[in-house]
Amino acid sequence: MHLLCSCCLLLLFSVGAQGALETPKATPEHVHLSYPGEPGSMTVTWTTWVPARSEVQFGMQLSGPMPLRAQGTLTTFVDGGVLRRKFYIHRVTLRKLLPGVQYVYRCGSAQGWSRRFRFRALKNGVHWSPRLAVFGDMGADNAKALPRLRRDTQQGMYDAILHVGDFAYNMDEDNARVGDRFMKLIEPVAANLPYMTCPGNHEQRYNFSNYKARFSMPGDNEGLWYSWDLGPAHIISFSTEVYFFLRYGRHLVQKQFRWLERDLQKANQNRAARPWIITMGHRPMYCSNADLDDCTKYESKVRRGLGGKYGLEDLFYKHGVDLQLWAHEHSYERLWPIYNYQVFNGSRQQPYTHPRGPVHIITGSAGCEERLTPFVIRPRPWSAVRVKEYGYTRMNILNGTHLHMQQVSDDQDGKIVDDFWLVRPLHGRTMYL
Repeated sequence: MHLLCSCCLLLLFSVGAQGALETPKATPEHVHLSYPGEPGSMTVTWTTWVPARSEVQFGMQLSGPMPLRAQGTLTTFVDGGVLRRKFYIHRVTLRKLLPGVQYVYRCGSAQGWSRRFRFRALKNGVHWSPRLAVFGDMGADNAKALPRLRRDTQQGMYDAILHVGDFAYNMDEDNARVGDRFMKLIEPVAANLPYMTCPGNHEQRYNFSNYKARFSMPGDNEGLWYSWDLGPAHIISFSTEVYFFLRYGRHLVQKQFRWLERDLQKANQNRAARPWIITMGHRPMYCSNADLDDCTKYESKVRRGLGGKYGLEDLFYKHGVDLQLWAHEHSYERLWPIYNYQVFNGSRQQPYTHPRGPVHIITGSAGCEERLTPFVIRPRPWSAVRVKEYGYTRMNILNGTHLHMQQVSDDQDGKIVDDFWLVRPLHGRTMYL
């Protein structure tokens, strides 16, 4: 009898402890920033496990009261896994921020507040030099680039982050708990810098629902495609995945293509003010990795389109896109200026000065459980530099004519393993001559 009671007590205790662990909380988690596209603004996004008010308190003092307040919206997200886990996603946009000024903020409600974070409001206008970290393919496991990115962020090295698809591996797994773990991991970076994203193939479950719910990008296309201005650059993010997951809607291929066409036309009308046009999409048009991907073994659907329609290489070339950022391949590769498999270097001595075709960078080596991807033994004639090491890319848009790229190796303790300048004239940017 005594033994039975002990077992009952032990069982009750474990259930009670488990219940305590699972108690829903209103304390914000997964805090991160994004730029909504309007000057003097910043969007704060976070998650709670029970409904609560969406408020951000902010100010300019590192300690003491935060006098400014902003309210936002709450949306309910139900993950598609068997547990149908329910999240409450909060979005608050801060406006009338002073350009270049550092703000301190916390988010939440009377039911629970986050700790304090800080960010620097983006500068307005075109006459400044944005600094960005660029990478794709970072998982919750083996996220090799993250410790150094955290240190870089603490030292104020960047104005924004570009994550070029593939998050967590995968956000939907274990009933979206892998996504929770990933969002928690990136918080020290993403809660202090606008963390700008595009969807990759690993986001596709339940029609990209985890990606759409967790990130808050500009525009009204659920973050699948959008554009924004940053200093002397116009940056376009789009989905390569519409070409591959046709069951979510073949019409999306045409819809995105038409949107890209209109956006590029508009960007070229504004090219005197913002000369650089930079695109980011997950799956590259070209690569020389030893795998079965369609940029190695098959003709790229992104490059050529479906049945010869809606291919992006001709569109981007026609509108004079300067730089195309990709990921997907777990390595770093820089191409010579290229169009239709032909190399169009500016000159033998200075290939990236006044190039006659767009420049492609593949930066998918931030680290994930799938490890690094090897290259084919013989590089293609259009492949300039190949690095099979964990790392990420730094981009400094110095002014309207000069852009500086560096590849950081985590395997070599932060050593710069690739470094080049892209130089294009201010006039005649639409055409590659």
